[in-house]
Amino acid sequence: MWSPTEEEKYGVVICSFRGAVPQGLVLELGETVQILEKCEGWYRGVSIKKPNVKGIFPANYIHLKKAIVSNRGQYETVVPLEDSVVTEVTATLQEWAVLWKQLYVKHKVDLFYKLRHVMNELIDLRRQLLSGHLTQDQVREVKRHLTVRLDWGNEHLGLDLVPRKDFEVVDSDQISVSDLYKMHLSSRHSVQQSTSQVDTIRQRHGEACRLPVPHHFFLSLKSFTYNTIGEDTDVFFSLYDVREGKQISERFMVRLNKNGGPRNPEKIDRMCALFTDLSSKDMKRDLYIVAHVIRIGRMLLNDSKKGPPHLHYRRPYGCAVLSIMDVLQSLSEIKEEKDFVLKVYTCNNENEWCQIHENIIRKSSTKYTAPSSNYGLIISLQLLRGDMEQIRRENPMIFNRGVSVTRKLGFPDVIMPGDIRNDLYLTLEKGDFERGGKSVQKNIEVTMYVLYADGEILKDCISLGSGEPSRSAYHSFVLYHNNSPRWGEIIKLPIPIDRFRGSHLRFEFRHCSTKDKGEKKLFGFAFTPLMRDDGTTLSDDIHELYVYKCDENSTFNNHALYLGLPCCKEDYNGCPNIPSSLIFQRSTKETFSVSTQLSSTKLTQNVDLLALLKWKAYPDRVMDILGRLRHVSGEEIVKFLQDILDTLFVVLDDNTEKYGLLVFQSLVFIINLLRDSKYFHFRPVMDTYIQKHFAGALAYKELIRCLKWYMDRSAELVRQDHIQEAMRALEYLFKFIVQSRILYSRATCGMEEEQFRSSIQELFQSIRFVLSLDSRSSETLIFTQAALLNSFPAIFDELLQMFTVQEVAEFVRGTLGSMPSTVHIGQSMDVVKLQSIARTVDSRLFSFPESRRILLPVVLHHIHLHLRQQKELLICSGILSSIFSIIKTSSLEGDVVEEVEMMVESLLDVLLQTLLTIMSKSQSQEAVRGQRCPQCTAEITGEYVSCLLSLLRQMSDTHFQHLLDNFQSKDELKEFLLKIFCVFRNLMKMSVFPRDWMVMRLLTSNIIVTTVQYLSSALHKNFTETDFDFKVWNSYFSLAVLFINQPSLQLENATPAKRKKILDKYGDMRVMMAYELFSMWQNLGEHKIHFIPGMIGPFLGVTLVPQPEVRNIMIPIFHDMMDWEQRKNGNFKQVEAELIDKLDSLVSEGKGDENYRELFSLLLLEKIEQETWRETGISFVTSVTRLMERLLDYRDCMKGDETENKKIGCTVNLMNFYKSEINKEEMYIRYIHKLCDMHLQAENYTEAAFTLLLYCELLQWEDRPLREFLHYPSQSEWQRKEGLCRKIIHYFNKGKSWEFGIPLCRELAIQYESLYDYQSLSWIRKMEATYYDNIMEQQRLEPEFFRVGFYGRKFPFFLRNKEYVCRGHDYERLEAFQQRMLSEFPQAIAMQHPNHPDDSILQCDAQYLQIYAVTPIPDNIDVLQMDRVPDRIKSFYRVNNIRKFRYDRPFHKGPKDKENEFKSLWIERTTLTLTHSLPGISRWFEVERRELVEVSPLENAIQVVENKNQELRTLISQYQHKQMHGNINLLSMCLNGVIDAAVNGGIARYQEAFFDKDYITKHPGDAEKITQLKELMQEQVHVLGVGLAVHEKFVHPEMRPLHKKLIDQFQMMRSSLYHELPGLDKLSPACSGSSTPRSNVLVSHGPMSPESLKLMHRHSPLNMLGSVRHSSSSLSSHTSSETGNLVILTDSSMGETAEDMYHMQASPSTSSLSSTHSAPSQMINSAPSSARGSPSLPDKYRHSREMMMLLPAHRDRPSSAMYPTAIMENGQPPNFQRALMQQMIGPCKPCSDPNLSVAEKAVPAAPSSWSLDSGTREALPFLSAHVGSILAPPVPPRSLPHGHYSLHFDAFHHQLSDAPPALPARTLRKSPLHPIPASPTSPQSGLDGSNSTLSGSASSGVSSLSESNFGHSSEPPPRTDTMDSVPSQAWNTDEDLETPYLPVRYSLSEPDVLESLKSQPCRSHSAPSGVIPQDTMDPPALPPKPYHSRLPNIENEEGMIIEDDDKHRPLHRKVSQPVSGGKEEQARVAWEHGIGEQ
Repeated sequence: MWSPTEEEKYGVVICSFRGAVPQGLVLELGETVQILEKCEGWYRGVSIKKPNVKGIFPANYIHLKKAIVSNRGQYETVVPLEDSVVTEVTATLQEWAVLWKQLYVKHKVDLFYKLRHVMNELIDLRRQLLSGHLTQDQVREVKRHLTVRLDWGNEHLGLDLVPRKDFEVVDSDQISVSDLYKMHLSSRHSVQQSTSQVDTIRQRHGEACRLPVPHHFFLSLKSFTYNTIGEDTDVFFSLYDVREGKQISERFMVRLNKNGGPRNPEKIDRMCALFTDLSSKDMKRDLYIVAHVIRIGRMLLNDSKKGPPHLHYRRPYGCAVLSIMDVLQSLSEIKEEKDFVLKVYTCNNENEWCQIHENIIRKSSTKYTAPSSNYGLIISLQLLRGDMEQIRRENPMIFNRGVSVTRKLGFPDVIMPGDIRNDLYLTLEKGDFERGGKSVQKNIEVTMYVLYADGEILKDCISLGSGEPSRSAYHSFVLYHNNSPRWGEIIKLPIPIDRFRGSHLRFEFRHCSTKDKGEKKLFGFAFTPLMRDDGTTLSDDIHELYVYKCDENSTFNNHALYLGLPCCKEDYNGCPNIPSSLIFQRSTKETFSVSTQLSSTKLTQNVDLLALLKWKAYPDRVMDILGRLRHVSGEEIVKFLQDILDTLFVVLDDNTEKYGLLVFQSLVFIINLLRDSKYFHFRPVMDTYIQKHFAGALAYKELIRCLKWYMDRSAELVRQDHIQEAMRALEYLFKFIVQSRILYSRATCGMEEEQFRSSIQELFQSIRFVLSLDSRSSETLIFTQAALLNSFPAIFDELLQMFTVQEVAEFVRGTLGSMPSTVHIGQSMDVVKLQSIARTVDSRLFSFPESRRILLPVVLHHIHLHLRQQKELLICSGILSSIFSIIKTSSLEGDVVEEVEMMVESLLDVLLQTLLTIMSKSQSQEAVRGQRCPQCTAEITGEYVSCLLSLLRQMSDTHFQHLLDNFQSKDELKEFLLKIFCVFRNLMKMSVFPRDWMVMRLLTSNIIVTTVQYLSSALHKNFTETDFDFKVWNSYFSLAVLFINQPSLQLENATPAKRKKILDKYGDMRVMMAYELFSMWQNLGEHKIHFIPGMIGPFLGVTLVPQPEVRNIMIPIFHDMMDWEQRKNGNFKQVEAELIDKLDSLVSEGKGDENYRELFSLLLLEKIEQETWRETGISFVTSVTRLMERLLDYRDCMKGDETENKKIGCTVNLMNFYKSEINKEEMYIRYIHKLCDMHLQAENYTEAAFTLLLYCELLQWEDRPLREFLHYPSQSEWQRKEGLCRKIIHYFNKGKSWEFGIPLCRELAIQYESLYDYQSLSWIRKMEATYYDNIMEQQRLEPEFFRVGFYGRKFPFFLRNKEYVCRGHDYERLEAFQQRMLSEFPQAIAMQHPNHPDDSILQCDAQYLQIYAVTPIPDNIDVLQMDRVPDRIKSFYRVNNIRKFRYDRPFHKGPKDKENEFKSLWIERTTLTLTHSLPGISRWFEVERRELVEVSPLENAIQVVENKNQELRTLISQYQHKQMHGNINLLSMCLNGVIDAAVNGGIARYQEAFFDKDYITKHPGDAEKITQLKELMQEQVHVLGVGLAVHEKFVHPEMRPLHKKLIDQFQMMRSSLYHELPGLDKLSPACSGSSTPRSNVLVSHGPMSPESLKLMHRHSPLNMLGSVRHSSSSLSSHTSSETGNLVILTDSSMGETAEDMYHMQASPSTSSLSSTHSAPSQMINSAPSSARGSPSLPDKYRHSREMMMLLPAHRDRPSSAMYPTAIMENGQPPNFQRALMQQMIGPCKPCSDPNLSVAEKAVPAAPSSWSLDSGTREALPFLSAHVGSILAPPVPPRSLPHGHYSLHFDAFHHQLSDAPPALPARTLRKSPLHPIPASPTSPQSGLDGSNSTLSGSASSGVSSLSESNFGHSSEPPPRTDTMDSVPSQAWNTDEDLETPYLPVRYSLSEPDVLESLKSQPCRSHSAPSGVIPQDTMDPPALPPKPYHSRLPNIENEEGMIIEDDDKHRPLHRKVSQPVSGGKEEQARVAWEHGIGEQ
């Protein structure tokens, strides 16, 4: 059975549970669970993460924790019973874990690693805390570290700041808002500290911690690594101040043996010292650690003879120093010891030994010698901070090592009361001794003893340094041969205090002989007593002692013999008559100096102090002694504090009258001395003294009398120093008074109580008198009053010992009330007054409710005054927050209603006023300077806001009731409401509290919403009916709106845990406020109309808050507004206008969502249904909903990383909506400018111009003034329109759309002319002229157009299920466009067919894109038909102002004729009409209408022939009118193309198809069309005749053979048409002449049978397309970005079979293009159309390019992505297909779309025939691809014998089986291509007159070269490139001029290529008839010469072409690798070489 658990309530999962049992709860490791029931090893409960899901889990998977259960039962809550810090760490780590991973994703790597480190530290610290093994101090420290890290992480992760007190999170309900604010501030402060240094210094608030922190150095000697001395050594360490040139510490001594180890084995690892009590000031001094090394041994190290071995002397050896300044930084940063090596330097001259350390520090290197090696003393240092107790506590290890505490010489900054010390420091300074008849100087050793009065030597009273025990005698070190030694050695004499008096020091001087005996001979002595006769100790000074002669036999047994002698000069002066007959004679020439320094808490060197302590000895001098006490130093006084005080009070008792005032002054002096920070710590000593030792029971009377006397005189005296001193000492004086009275009461059982009380009363009257004096005239009086006020609050506690709380409170009230209440007494006095009040409020007295009731009014009165005057705001706020803090604490225990009432009356209004002033100041300051003045800092605002909130929070219903009832009039109430609403609004607007102070912000909101609920009823009651006040209501509504929109209340953005916490504590305050707002709106009644339309925007903002409940409450208000306006005006135009306006700005700010749109529509339509005005209402709601759709789209586009296209499309859509549907002109203009900016960003200048034109068209040429708008200044309409026109013209110019700019130039010109502004007129006319020049001279590319369909519901509204036509970018081809679209819509799927999609696609939740190219149908046909208009001009009209586009799809209708497919070949033509013409305000427009027509085969033929005729006519007329100069190649090729095609099929196919009797009988209706076709054919023959005549006139002599061939073929063509079309024999004479009939024309130019088509299909280069994608040809990237989407195929790159295409691998860099030389961009024409022209053509040829290429203009080449068309070589079909196309390709001919992406072309399943249903390979291969080519249906083929093709390809394919991939697009062919072999009439005639490269194709623009050209050439023939249909020298000269790249020669002479050449037998290629040459060539004996790319031909003046083989150009860069290793390349080279040799 499941039973509820009693104890097991809370646990942590210690093993993940998968929940694989029925009702199992899935649990992850580390989750916490709340347990509800248990049953046999299982628990049932919930995870804290998902509290709604209950389930069961195994008990052994859970680690139970103790917990507190509240509200037991169904809704019980469980809180773990662990340290709250641990709980917080756990929760925080769980929260961080999620955010931490996101940091990695967002690439914030630095923070990621830092946070990981901090999280690990937290886990570790948490573990320590949970272990339970820490002391209380350690727990505090761990918690401190934890909270610092928690706050640091929260701040860096943007989480909320946690307010804490003593590391615990505070509950905001338990403390006042002011305290909460302070905690936030201190937490923020500690976070900021920790950010710079993760360990923050403890911030203890409210501690009067003026104590300086002492520093200590821990030094440990690790070793003395090169003790090469070989003798024992003593090392002395001390701290030395360089600037003062003296030691500041005792010495630390280490005794080492000769091996460098400690002489005492116990000292190993314990040679350490702690240099204590260094103040902060010391740390700034230039301190050094100095180590002196003294050796103990022979006199001279290197001389064993000097001195006997048994005698050891102390001898100087060396010194080492370390600058503390240098190492302090590194020591401060680390917490442990750090090692340093000190080099030991030796002294060059022993006489300077006492200065060696200074010399080393000063780097006087001549005075010392550096050691040979780098080692020395190795020490470690550590810096410690804190008092000694703390150091002992925190570093027990140091003290366990037996550390020697080494003190400062003298007292530390702070003398601690219990610090007993009695040290005399003696420095052996110097001596001057006689030589004594010796030839050399002496070696002097000084021995010192301390002797007591009885002559006994005191044991262990001499310490050479800490770390070694004291000794009884001291031997100085010996300086060799020196009669004036200087030692400078400091010795400490720790003499017991009882032995000090009467003791003396004796110094004995001996000469240490280095002779054999080595005895030490005594020759003199000196002495000095330690105390003077008057009881003072030896003064701190240098004492020059007399030296007395003596010898070894002298005895010192009777010390009295010499003690009577003077020891020094001062002594001598004291006792002049000394007998000269004594044993000891003074040696007058010899002197000896020592200096002393006393550090004693028991002995004094001060005579005056001694006199006071022994005052009874000098009764007559008491007055003088008391007077002199002021001159005694503070150190001496605090040392003897208790004794002095006792003495003073004894003196007082002795004679009150006489000594009273002096004792009082002395007492005041001592009390004030203790206020000094140095002696501050002696206050406890004073307190203890007063409590325990003070015995002056009568003193109080005199003290009160003196104090009163002082105060009463303050009005008269000018000098008031002593009065001020007494005022400052008030606290301790009162302590003495009260204690004295208590002692007196005890002694007398409470006698004289009344007198005491009255004397105190009188004293207070005096105090009031002092304070009430007008101090403005007297500055000294101000200081007196200030001193009094400062001390005053300190006496309350003393008074409370004697009086009741009420009595003391009355005293205080009277005193505070006596202060002048004007604020003008002077600022300093104001401050003091307020500080005194502040300390009163902070005192214990104020914490009693009974005293508070008395004191509060007077305190509030003063604060009120200051706030009214806006003075001393910071102090006032401090006082207030203290008061609120106390009241909050009291309110938890008792009743504070009365006090709160007082505060509300006194403060509420003035607080509001103050806040308004501060806020307005800070806002204006920000506006003016951008920064706040100190007075209006955020801090002050924060303080006052927290005070106001504290007050409001304490107010209950009754307080609010009283407050509202107390207003005298409605005006007062109105003013109050306006103020409080205004403050609340500012609170939310200015965000007084930082974003991460979530606790503070939520509490603020809670207080505001509660207050507003109280106030709204007053508002409703007083200002609704007759007294309606718009201002108050408006203020209320604005407040409510701001409140609901606060960022801190938007819970949707919070984490789930945080949201739950907030909802549990406060609920959703937005909903509370929304209900309040709604009910108030309903209360308005008929006054609602005042808020229409003003409140629409704000309310709309509220409804956009993503909280469903708020939306449901608020949206119906709009219906209400519409209804009210309808009632008033009969319509709701205002509501409509305002809603639309505001919706735009709010949605663009990121508010609103799809749900809102639906809810808005739903709720309002439901409400409107019942209204009489439902039609207009519904249409309005619908249009707003549609606007919302668009706005949401627009916003999503703008904020996402969307592409320009989407943003532009979205903006256009929204702009049009504003214009057409809701007619909002201003919004419309705004979006015009947004759109224009987007276009400019995307560099769509033409579109930007059209966009601005929309605004321009709204303006008139009038002088109407226009207001400032957007970025336009206020100006006249004319000026704005002019400025716009100029800008638009500028953009048209940048977009090269000069034709659009010209009309605007004219419009401006008319305006300028009418104003006689000739300067501007001249400028604009010049501009216009420039544009005409630009049209004629500048190159412009014709864009492609693409139709895009967007299908599916996932597209934004403005695209969904619509089709558009888009104007492509320059050089952009279909594949690139498709890629771009797919990258813009990454989720979209590209549709693979052109059919219109069905409903399933339109309604699906996906995105489908359907893209294909379309052909523009120009409107302006007239221009295009004019003969003499240059192509540059026509080109513009072909692709601009286009509204209609065409797309053709060929298909077969009826049975297909195998012989002649043209009979059944129909065209399905789709015409798309757009909403606007392109170009326009966007690069794409929606399709408005689509029409579908079918074109019959006959109509198609008519169009084909007509277009070709037109093309020929244009070209011929250009030559006739000399528009084309020089080169006639264009005409040659065009004629060749047409005639050749006609002879070999072409027109004949049409004859077969349509002039057939069967056809005519079957189609009687087509008679007229047939006639038309016949006429066109006749016309063509006529035009060709004229063309040949022109050709003959201009033809170059070298080209005569071609001309002859053309005439022959023309005769054949004419004769073939002759019987059909009579009248063709009347030819122009130029065309007649003998012609050699061409026996075997290249087959591919002839007609094809379906069978041959099959073959062709197999080997067609189209099949190479698949490889284009993978081609790794080394094409340069230079052109890849600039050229269009061309795919070039080398003529020879055909796979062996159709299948080859799919298996081909990319062969790296085997294409014949090298990466080192790609064609420059300006040479590569992206459009293979005449219009596009090419920079490489001379202008005069460019416009007739179309003819020369025999290809239609690009715009005529639609093709669907589904019907691959032939891939052209740069726009031409591969050679063997070209002829097929010649006849039918014309400017307007249809074909399949030029669309297919390369990948699709490789798909075998794509239908490759005209008919859609034919999946066979019978289709014409070149109809199956795209990229910029158009194919018309082929000319009907003539039947050919089978086998033509196979033979043709056989000749090639053995070399091509490994052909490299086809060349990718976009590059000029600089490398040689295979020439197609010549006709087979003679195998050698590889390039004779009927050169096949030229014979049937229009691909080569090279002059025909006769056989003889090659016969004698030893070079391989120059290459006739077939790159582009451009005359060769046009290419070459242009290349000379324009290309920055020089042609590169490609060499095939690389060894591997040559090898393969040799090894592979070559066959001369035969012509395609299949005749294989009889004599196959042997491989050449020598490798062929490197094959050069075509070198530039230089055209001479007569237009002759000079072959320039020898002028080799320098190469720009080295060719990186052989051009080609492919077999076809080798074959070609070999073949050409063969021809060359022949």
